[in-house]
Amino acid sequence: MSNRDIESARRTIDKEIDALHIMESEFDDNLTKALDMMQDIKGRVIVTGMGKSGHIGKKIAATLASTGTPSFFVHPAEASHGDLGMLTNEDMVLAISNGGESKELSDIVIYCKRYGIPLVSMTKNPDSTLGKAGDIILRLPDAQEACPLGLAPTSSTTATLVLGDILAVALMERKGFSKSNYKQRHPGGKLGAVLQKVSDLMRTGDELPILNEHATFRQIILTISSKMLGCVGIVNENGELCGMITDGDLRRSMSSLMDDDLFEKTAEDIMTHNPKTTSPDTLVAEVVNIMNTTGNGITQLFVTDNKKPIGIIHMHDCLRAGFTVKEKNAQQ
Repeated sequence: MSNRDIESARRTIDKEIDALHIMESEFDDNLTKALDMMQDIKGRVIVTGMGKSGHIGKKIAATLASTGTPSFFVHPAEASHGDLGMLTNEDMVLAISNGGESKELSDIVIYCKRYGIPLVSMTKNPDSTLGKAGDIILRLPDAQEACPLGLAPTSSTTATLVLGDILAVALMERKGFSKSNYKQRHPGGKLGAVLQKVSDLMRTGDELPILNEHATFRQIILTISSKMLGCVGIVNENGELCGMITDGDLRRSMSSLMDDDLFEKTAEDIMTHNPKTTSPDTLVAEVVNIMNTTGNGITQLFVTDNKKPIGIIHMHDCLRAGFTVKEKNAQQ
């Protein structure tokens, strides 16, 4: 890369940062009013815009929808040909136009006024047609475009995108939007996997290998063999998990005990006391990290609730779900 290209890149970054600083300095009560409206609206946030503003508007609508604020994008030209019917009196409209004079927005603006649909105008010019029509104005910065001709939307679209992110993030914070809420809207792909909880993968019911403290050596072998999870959980008289026996524990017992003594042993004699456990709400990524970083090479963890075993999660289940040793870092 030549020095000229690097200088151009830096100029572009500097101009777009300047635009964001201008926008930051111009925030006023309208931001809070817009957020109040978006939070309290019973329907959806309908985002619209033409050209580059429309492209950014689609991303804003998608971000809002995926973070707990029902939203979708309506193209202003399509709105004029029937899509205005998508709007209801319970919705609000977020209309985007940097200069505020996009003629294509006129029909949707008129429709909002006719049917009392709240309108938030996102524009740099409060005296523009869109600015005057809005119930609330979110001011975009009147800043120089990074384009050397000063024509192509660059700084302005960056500012619009950031302002959309500001709205989405603030609404997430207001609503207490959690990782669990986020997962419900992203069930597929890598992101959905990373946000899975132990409760999504754990084995329960008849699949659980559980015995009491007085179980015989023979019962332990039969249970480990039949459940095929390489372990058995040991519970006390209160049903609380107090120990765990793995197939490795069995092998070590066999090598250290005389044949005559071996089958006289009970679970309490062989088990590892107070084994590591996890909760159903723990992220699977965190469990995988525990398994990968524990010195003894844990491959399964019992899932407990008030010390009582309610499930078990095995490394093989995690691997089948697409998790690896790197998943812990992926979710941070």
